[in-house]
Amino acid sequence: MQNNINTASKKDYMKRFKLLLLTGLLAITSCTSYKKVPYLQNSTEIDTTAISGFYDVRIQPKDMLTITISSEKPEAAIPFNLTVPSVISASSKSLSSQPMLQSYLVDNDGCIDFPTLGRLKVDGLTKRELEIMIQERIKSNFTNAPIVTVRMTNYKVSVLGEVASPGVHTISNEKVNIFEALALSGDLTVHGKRDGVKLIRENTDGTKKIVSLNLNDANIIHSPYYYLQQNDILYVEPNKAKARNSDVSNMTSMWFSATSLLMAVVTFLLNLL
Repeated sequence: MQNNINTASKKDYMKRFKLLLLTGLLAITSCTSYKKVPYLQNSTEIDTTAISGFYDVRIQPKDMLTITISSEKPEAAIPFNLTVPSVISASSKSLSSQPMLQSYLVDNDGCIDFPTLGRLKVDGLTKRELEIMIQERIKSNFTNAPIVTVRMTNYKVSVLGEVASPGVHTISNEKVNIFEALALSGDLTVHGKRDGVKLIRENTDGTKKIVSLNLNDANIIHSPYYYLQQNDILYVEPNKAKARNSDVSNMTSMWFSATSLLMAVVTFLLNLL
């Protein structure tokens, strides 16, 4: 009878010991506080009526532009619409191509070379401002005012870090805010640090800066960094919970080894008692 009691007592000790180990591991790998997860937490406290006007991207060095001139007499626009051959199929015996509009690379001085007009300073202009400038300079060549259309072909942003799908995203409408960019990457993971998203931006003069953004604060919609510029980089840092989980993952084998050894020692001591 006494042996049965001792055996039951030993099993009870072992159950309690395992429960304590499991509780400790759960405490170490616990998730981050819910308060740090939702975006725009104080949205009812900010004044949204102060936000007015539409954002329009400004041209920078290294941008690629397409500029199309249209008029009621197409032959009058030909000198302004340069084309280059575009390969659509190729083989060892034949090469087929069709013309496409010339793209203009904005150089480090913020200029492009445009047909008949020569060198144009475009850095810092919006697309609409450039369209008006070109239209004013070439309208004397047309009976009626021509239509000038400017498009940016390499508007992209990069998102990396604690997001579902890191990557580089080309923005077709040339306008994107920080939440839209994160949505393109599948949103932040639960381990993403929402109050310290890093924005890396290169200015038109070549200088770089890193800005920390708090997505929990609804006042971010007033921030000058709410809308992203071309070539911006967003980096989402891991929170402390992810760092702890990473440490635990790297030490998993050591934990199991140490736990097994400790259980063996406890079992041996219980047998002695």
